[in-house]
Amino acid sequence: MKKIILTMLVALFTAIPSFAATYNAESRVPEIGKLLLTKNGIAITNVQFKVVSDDVDNSDFGTNKTVNVSKAKLSFAGNDNEVAAVVGNELGHLIAGHASKAKVLYSLQSTDTTTATDSDSTGLLSRAAINYRSTKEEKEADAIATNLMANAGYNPLALIVVLTKQTGTTWDAIIGRPANSERAMNVYDYTTYSYPAKVKAGYNCNEYKNFLTYANSVLQLRKENKKLETRNTKTIAKLRKSTVNRIQKFKVRGGKSGWDAVYDLMTVTP
Repeated sequence: MKKIILTMLVALFTAIPSFAATYNAESRVPEIGKLLLTKNGIAITNVQFKVVSDDVDNSDFGTNKTVNVSKAKLSFAGNDNEVAAVVGNELGHLIAGHASKAKVLYSLQSTDTTTATDSDSTGLLSRAAINYRSTKEEKEADAIATNLMANAGYNPLALIVVLTKQTGTTWDAIIGRPANSERAMNVYDYTTYSYPAKVKAGYNCNEYKNFLTYANSVLQLRKENKKLETRNTKTIAKLRKSTVNRIQKFKVRGGKSGWDAVYDLMTVTP
């Protein structure tokens, strides 16, 4: 009996360190975020990275130099590569100017300014900036994130893992399709085209292995349809050219996208 109790105590105390060593994704955000910038030659002073529970709104980055990162998305990150994926996606949206574009378009479409107060206008602009994220824009941000991650020494395939860890639809489960399958496949195609060595090296986890089962079925369909394969290759090549160009211009402008510059011009008081 004493031997059994002693064995149980040893097992208990042996297990305690594993809880103490639990990975804290949120605490890694500032360091990883700054590495993604510096390793890509993006020199912006006084940048802060902040984890937020609410909807992410980075439309004021040009003035407050704060990159807000979703706490909910970080819950799917289990290591530095996966945190880099979450932060890289937010930086991707900033570099592409998606939130600023939404604010510009909203401002141009809003002709009835006589009945809106300043606070109303600010609130509507903020909501416009938060709700801009279409699948197309997410794919662009993912591609930019892939570039940032690869150049900073992180594995861009981690972005696929973070996306597919999330909850999919019931239909996804029925047909064996991973969550965010369209975006995940886009990251896979983009990484294969831009950083083939990363795909060859792979990513050692079950989520990525499960995704490959789905990806291989997509690749087989393309193999059987040359027009589909050619169209996809052209799309990825175009995406590669445009995202590299956006990153370069973001550097030259000192941390502002083209849409940031347009919005600044629109808000200058005559």
